[in-house]
Amino acid sequence: MYGRWVRASAAAVAAWWLVVSAGIASAHGAVGGGFEAPIPLWLLYVGAGGTVAVTAGWLAVGGADRTDRHGARTVTVPFWAGQALRNVGRVLGLFALVAVLATGLAGPQVAAENVATVLFWPVWLKGLGLLAVLVGSPWGVLSPWGTLYAAVSRLEGTPPRLLGAYPDRLGEWPAVVGFALLVGLVENLTTLPRSPRLTAVVVAGYALAMLLGALAYGPAWLRHADVFAVLYRQLGRVAPLSVTAADGGYRLALRTPWVACTRPVTGASTVAFVVLALYTVSFDGLTETAPFQSAVVAVPTGPTAAAVGLYLGGFGLFLMSYRAAVAVVGRVGGGRRPAAAFAASLLPIAAAYEVAHVYPFVLRNLGTLGVLLTAEAVTVAPVAGLSTGVFWASQVALVVGGHLVAVAAAHLVAVDRYGPAEARRAHLPLVAVMVGYTVCSLWIISQPVVN
Repeated sequence: MYGRWVRASAAAVAAWWLVVSAGIASAHGAVGGGFEAPIPLWLLYVGAGGTVAVTAGWLAVGGADRTDRHGARTVTVPFWAGQALRNVGRVLGLFALVAVLATGLAGPQVAAENVATVLFWPVWLKGLGLLAVLVGSPWGVLSPWGTLYAAVSRLEGTPPRLLGAYPDRLGEWPAVVGFALLVGLVENLTTLPRSPRLTAVVVAGYALAMLLGALAYGPAWLRHADVFAVLYRQLGRVAPLSVTAADGGYRLALRTPWVACTRPVTGASTVAFVVLALYTVSFDGLTETAPFQSAVVAVPTGPTAAAVGLYLGGFGLFLMSYRAAVAVVGRVGGGRRPAAAFAASLLPIAAAYEVAHVYPFVLRNLGTLGVLLTAEAVTVAPVAGLSTGVFWASQVALVVGGHLVAVAAAHLVAVDRYGPAEARRAHLPLVAVMVGYTVCSLWIISQPVVN
């Protein structure tokens, strides 16, 4: 199965490259990224040293709280209030889709002056990811194609599923391929995010694919094949807030941020998605650095081909390093499917670096979006008061903090699988890989940015 999906993915990437290869570009430069100053080297060393120290300290102490609920911290929201918020979210999702399509096709074809480019890439794609890290995935409410499919289901009286049940063998591989194409390649390596019209075309095509897939295979398609659904669901595992159905309403509870990251993922496709998400946010930052730009320009085959090769090759290295580590974990501690058991423990590193890397970009573009939607009646500059020193400190603190949460989650998984006596020894190979991922993230944010 792996071979078939690798060949299909390679064919899709080749087709994409022939169509849209237009040089290397970063979407973060299309509208404005806010802060771009690299952290100084001394902060890199402090962060790297802190990562090792925190890891050693955690392994020495080895205690953690797995509890989801904490008594007085639980709040119940009435059913009517939850439904009202759900309806508002559905309207906002549909409005966002219509706004991207309408302004992208008919509005000014300047990235910073068009709602499509300001809304979709920074606020929709990146901003909702940050929201998922804070409060859990909002996509079940906001998904416009989910809302449209629900409307069709209501008209039909039953959810349409023309081709039957969603094939188990597909898993979340459609989302893996979609994420690699949309986020890894199109957003990071093409000038498409600077074009409102092409942005609208991409969104329209994606929406059509999601609707047709849902009509063919039912709601399971939207859960497993939709890039946004899978991405925000996985990032939402890190959220310190859990939302569950309760009698007559919804229960909101605070939880330790590693709780949901101790639960195994469903299969090989989700393992690949988690590692791809972790790698892609690092690659996103890497594309803006001087070493990357120099490396791809020096390749004889051309910068675009080199960048695509680096993206796919780098993902292969990340995935192989993770699988090699968990293979050693399995040999030391035993147990079945260690890759699926430990995969979610990587998510805090991915989420922390995503927040550190893009929060100024998201905030700045939220201000720009407010200006566009209100015809300059509202003008705000969310990052205007953020000093460079605070920005540097926040990046290092987020990356190291994400590493701590990841190590805690992995330790709990190891304790459950192998017992307290074997836990530290069993998951040391995975900790070594986590340290490598974290130091890689710190190195990237220490590099000068090239626009």
